[in-house]
Amino acid sequence: MIFLGIVLASGCQKESRMPQGAVPSALAEVPAARLNFRYEPDVPGPDIKEVKSQERSPAVQADFDQTRPQEILDKTLISPDQKHVLAVYHRATDIASEYRLDMYSGDAKLLRKITPDAMAVHFPDTIVWSPDSSAVAFVAMVRAGQDEAASPPVNPPVVGPANAPSDANTRQGNAGNANDVDAQTNSNATAPTPAPPTGILTLNTEQVYTCNSNGENTKALTQNEGLIYFYYIWSPDSSMLAALAATSREWQILQASADAKGEAFAPSGRLRVIEKNGRERRLDDAPTSVRPVWSPDSAKISEAFGTQVRVYDANGIAPTQAAIPLRNQLLISSQVYDRDQQRKLQAVNGSEEANATTSPSSNTEQAATTLPDEKSLVSFNPIVELEWTSDDILYFRTAYVKRMKNDADSVTSFARWHRLIFSYQAAAN
Repeated sequence: MIFLGIVLASGCQKESRMPQGAVPSALAEVPAARLNFRYEPDVPGPDIKEVKSQERSPAVQADFDQTRPQEILDKTLISPDQKHVLAVYHRATDIASEYRLDMYSGDAKLLRKITPDAMAVHFPDTIVWSPDSSAVAFVAMVRAGQDEAASPPVNPPVVGPANAPSDANTRQGNAGNANDVDAQTNSNATAPTPAPPTGILTLNTEQVYTCNSNGENTKALTQNEGLIYFYYIWSPDSSMLAALAATSREWQILQASADAKGEAFAPSGRLRVIEKNGRERRLDDAPTSVRPVWSPDSAKISEAFGTQVRVYDANGIAPTQAAIPLRNQLLISSQVYDRDQQRKLQAVNGSEEANATTSPSSNTEQAATTLPDEKSLVSFNPIVELEWTSDDILYFRTAYVKRMKNDADSVTSFARWHRLIFSYQAAAN
């Protein structure tokens, strides 16, 4: 076991949430700075439920076709309890990358417009229902209008096993459907359309907004002009959001650098936790492009920075933070992995005799006494993904990832899953 000895937060003298000498009944009671961890390299990947992209609701699509000829449905998101359907759409006159939201009932009746006409929803692939179906979180800002000189921001790519279809492709397909609608039939529709809401604060950079399951109470959770929020995720108990945020200047620099190299844009930001009442706390000053994850008990958040994993208390009077530097462990396990792959390759090529010059015993002895040179290890790569599957098990994936604008040129190699097993570190007497 190794104690998480690098504590990043202040106020650690007040870190304990338990009486002196008490033994925790669950890891949720253990501050991040009091966790042990055990590193297990090259394990089978976690059992992750595949999130299939939802097909557009046929009933909602029919409503658009019949009663909303000037509006084009891009996608629908059904609440986890199946009682509500969020419609993501745009008008034919809207500029690219700007969207609107309406809320439908489960039987495809339009309940309410969520976004004002002056608000533009961005990053539609990151819109997410809370696990308890009580709210929807999305990112929006002031609508740019029809000014052709306006330069809309680039949607951040989805970092994960699969990328969602691009907005451009979606819009081209939907525009064709809209053009086929019988205008005369639509003109006969008499169903009243709810008016869009008014009086909602809208800023000039992308902020996090929420509304309830009926499409009411649309509000800005964040109000930090100049910051762009992205990669936000609900806590399992639906009480908070973890999100990354970058300044608009940082965003522009990263985007320009990616464009110059022909790479797909991958934003990088600083981790924050945002409560439903709008209270916000920045958890780290270091930027990262890895999506944060919550512990299943909603007590902690984890993030990755290169070859380091950090764990943060999500709440509490004196929340703590701890860092787990894994560079040395990853160097050693990468050396073992590379040699194992080399032996397998030699065996396949009928070169088992040559393999005798590098015995497992000599490898182990060298790994135990000398750290290998990272430049000689093809499988030594940064952490690109996290999955917190149970309160005591955090999986992380290392890989070489290169995302290009031309997806055919993108590369992902040497993807390996590892995990950390957490336990309670008793206080020293």
